[in-house]
Amino acid sequence: MEERLQKYMAKCGVASRRKCEEFILNGDVTVNGVNVTELGVKVKEGEDEVTFRGKIITPEEEKVYIMINKPEGIITSVKDEKNRKTVIDLINVKERIYPIGRLDYDSSGLLLLTNDGDIYNKIIHPRVNIDKVYIALVKGTFSQDEIKQFENGVDIGGYITSKSSIKTLEKYSNSSKVEIKIHEGKNRQIRKMCAALNHEVVSLKRTKIGKIHLKDLPKGKWRNLTKDELDYIKSL
Repeated sequence: MEERLQKYMAKCGVASRRKCEEFILNGDVTVNGVNVTELGVKVKEGEDEVTFRGKIITPEEEKVYIMINKPEGIITSVKDEKNRKTVIDLINVKERIYPIGRLDYDSSGLLLLTNDGDIYNKIIHPRVNIDKVYIALVKGTFSQDEIKQFENGVDIGGYITSKSSIKTLEKYSNSSKVEIKIHEGKNRQIRKMCAALNHEVVSLKRTKIGKIHLKDLPKGKWRNLTKDELDYIKSL
């Protein structure tokens, strides 16, 4: 059965479908020796030869689903043009995996990785609206008025965020710990939301994606998802 080239590439563990589309447009892919630079091309597994940057790619035989507690100072990417350490460097598996979504360089916490393009799309697709929970240490303390502003949407530079929730967990002399729940994933969104209300984020950790919880997984460590966690993702 024929399938779109970017879907086939994702099955081969190259990257997410969206990223594979970029690779195609950049001229990194050939099909049967012909360079492909436009979207829409279809291929048939077992018949067509597809290469990515000069290497023949084939579908991964075994699908891998991983959770990692990403430390601060690590890039959420397969490779980094500045040769900084990425989350892939922390995980020892033979399959070519890629992150599902992003987690800022300065942030830590729950990140999922896979070589399954279908699972990637289940989590990323806007219609799913999976809640993501973060624990943040911020400067100062949110007032009740600021909490209402935060929850009803704030302008983070030409974009009004969707409804969210924020709860103060602990108060200190010059800072506070808050739990924040959002379902969007704009670049540095929580940091921008807090900054818009004059509460700079000191540290930020993601603890949950939907029903998948980081729990006590140590920072920098990873594990395979459990059957229950994987069943939950497949049910989305």
